[in-house]
Amino acid sequence: MAGTGSAPAAPGSTPGATSGPPVAPRPLDPIDRSIMRLLQADGRASIRSVAEQVHVSRANAYARINRLIDDGVIRGFTARVNHERAGQGASAYITLKIVQNSWRTVREQLRELPGAAHIALVSGDFDVLLLVHTPDNRTLRELVLTRLQAIPEVLSTRTLLVFEETDLLDTGPGPGGGAPTIAEESP
Repeated sequence: MAGTGSAPAAPGSTPGATSGPPVAPRPLDPIDRSIMRLLQADGRASIRSVAEQVHVSRANAYARINRLIDDGVIRGFTARVNHERAGQGASAYITLKIVQNSWRTVREQLRELPGAAHIALVSGDFDVLLLVHTPDNRTLRELVLTRLQAIPEVLSTRTLLVFEETDLLDTGPGPGGGAPTIAEESP
């Protein structure tokens, strides 16, 4: 999936993504996997901290992280949000059955939905799995009944309310994991 070109990615594009044929994945060694786990737990970890934890030099850690980014293994860095505290107290997985061969059209329309967090084309009894976060159940109902069901290619939906969720990447103490800390890098 990744190209090795040095041109900067276009705004809004995924780093390491290309429109050409897929590239075979590069085998990752245990140090690469450790670096990925550390960055998944704390995307703001300093190079020094990562290097110390995986027992390599800072230059080696820096080169490995850049290679993982260039190869498209690491697609970016993001914040994990507590949706309830952010005013998005209602979450649901919504399954959709869609018209055959309409995936690309439907995907683009789902991307525009307020609160859409994850979209997956899947196999089984339904075609698409959509995760949404909304302020409340009324807003969720409106999203399903007026926005989703208005998409001509959507044949049916089923809504599964999320009562509680656990982020498996949260590794800190207490409910919801530890608070992130600002990583400091000294010269």
